[in-house]
Amino acid sequence: MNARDILSAGAVVPVMAINDIHTAVDLAHALVEGGIPTLEITLRTEHGIKAIELIKKEVPGAIVGAGTVINGEQLKAVEDAGAVFAISPGFNVHFAKAAAQSSIAVIPGIATPGELMLALEHGIDTMKLFPAEVVGGREMLKALHGPFPQVKFCPTGGISLETAPEYLKLPNVLCVGGSWLTPKEAVANKDWAAITRLAEEASALKAK
Repeated sequence: MNARDILSAGAVVPVMAINDIHTAVDLAHALVEGGIPTLEITLRTEHGIKAIELIKKEVPGAIVGAGTVINGEQLKAVEDAGAVFAISPGFNVHFAKAAAQSSIAVIPGIATPGELMLALEHGIDTMKLFPAEVVGGREMLKALHGPFPQVKFCPTGGISLETAPEYLKLPNVLCVGGSWLTPKEAVANKDWAAITRLAEEASALKAK
């Protein structure tokens, strides 16, 4: 799958920080059951790589990727773990070289037109606007669409269930990233039914 196919599979890509490796598979099952197949497992915790391996093996309906990938070494590690995509919070020439050598879809984060142009120069036209709300959110995306109509985004950072629909209406937005689908309390309590309900709400946004 290419980056656009991956990001178009659902309205929301949950940003998942796995604090307890024993919850990873059940959490992924709950999200996929609710209609959210594309999962971003961040490397913000020590369990990120292992969680990718487990979910890839145990949850066949999941499109498993990695988040917070910031260098070539991490990119190689998540690829070896079975991730089919990698999302970075930023982009520079060093990361661009690693992305060019990777066999998986790499989705860089950008916050300025200059960073966007750098990504385009390296053949990347599908990106993450991050941190979305901080750098202008919907107005920023509208402004970027004029000079860069070929670029599609997954805006992430500060987006909620309430604001997601306004983002999804924009012609250059494929999906949004969000952490609201995996609230810490529900995960800690292993309330998978609650997670599935949140996923169902998010999945329904695609149809609106």
